[in-house]
Amino acid sequence: MIQIAIMGLGTVGTGVAKVVTENARQIERKLGEPLQVKTILVRHFKDGPYRQLMTDDFTKIEEDHAIRVVVETIGGVEAAYEYTKRALNAGKHVVTANKQLVAEKGAELLALAKKRGVNYLFEASVGGGIPVLHPLTQCMAANRIDEVYGILNGTTNYILTRMVRAGTTFADALKEAQEKGYAEADPTADVEGVDAGRKICILADLAFGCQVDPADVPMEGISRLSLRDVKIAQRAGYRVKLLGRAVRLPGGRTAYVAPHLIPEEQPLASVDDVFNAVVVRGNATGEVMFYGQGAGELPTASACVADVMEALQSSPRREEIGWEADPAGFEDPQALRSRYYFRIGGSLSAAAAAFGQVEILSEDGGETAFLTDCISGAEAGKQAEGLRVLACLRVLG
Repeated sequence: MIQIAIMGLGTVGTGVAKVVTENARQIERKLGEPLQVKTILVRHFKDGPYRQLMTDDFTKIEEDHAIRVVVETIGGVEAAYEYTKRALNAGKHVVTANKQLVAEKGAELLALAKKRGVNYLFEASVGGGIPVLHPLTQCMAANRIDEVYGILNGTTNYILTRMVRAGTTFADALKEAQEKGYAEADPTADVEGVDAGRKICILADLAFGCQVDPADVPMEGISRLSLRDVKIAQRAGYRVKLLGRAVRLPGGRTAYVAPHLIPEEQPLASVDDVFNAVVVRGNATGEVMFYGQGAGELPTASACVADVMEALQSSPRREEIGWEADPAGFEDPQALRSRYYFRIGGSLSAAAAAFGQVEILSEDGGETAFLTDCISGAEAGKQAEGLRVLACLRVLG
């Protein structure tokens, strides 16, 4: 009998307990012996099927030599960071879905796990139920990864889908997402791009082998996105999606989160509702896309339990993954070149005077929407200085 502990009994923690119980036969067949949740760390005791497993004392996990793996689903950094360090120091593997902790402290915790001869695994921290990190570090190991980008947040993708399909405003689509349980009561981390930003940092860390500090990454969400721009883009053959992007540059690397116009013929344009998709571009494979449900109780729990099984099967320690803690070499994403979408208060002549040749998408009510030629972000900002800019979005591709 292999025994594990869970820290936190929210959505993901409950899902882990369910997956271990409901898929017990398949898990036992692959591990060669049964897997059992022995202890669950909680802040407050509550009645339910796991009441007899609960404790509010972490030392009950830390000092129990029978517990081989700890699944951290607390979230945040402070308590999760402290307990994760203590579990690793106690010689236990740790599995997590905590994107903030991995993005901010991952290099340190991976180094500690290596020192203690155990595993720190976090597949669920980026794609929920989508297997991304393992293929990135193992299946594509023969590639130089040049770019990783994708739709990394299901809440914002649902909101954008409703804006396109039903003509719903951002505010109404957000309210609908909250009513369906897709968005938190405080949706700031989702709609302002912070959640996607933490995920793209982890992907960049693994793809490029060096720390990308979340504090350095520009994160722009969709809270200021107008339905008017979504509709103009749709009529012109584009879909608006919130993307996280990490790009290898000649002298380093960069990353950011921002809404983009995506040509409707590209696969990402058809990823709708709460689904996520991650595209990895290798110098040998070209582009490979991973698609599926990026959040939710059981998809995320499935990835956590898969990491538990991997930690046990590769015990004492799986082949090394990780990255350098030094964040040097991160460059401003404004250096990246792409076409830009602008909507301005003014005429075509004003747009042409600022940008030269442009592609007009809409002229209506004293406003002009257009696409520029391929320019850098810095050039886009400088050339638009004399215009009354109502909207500005990057174009993918």
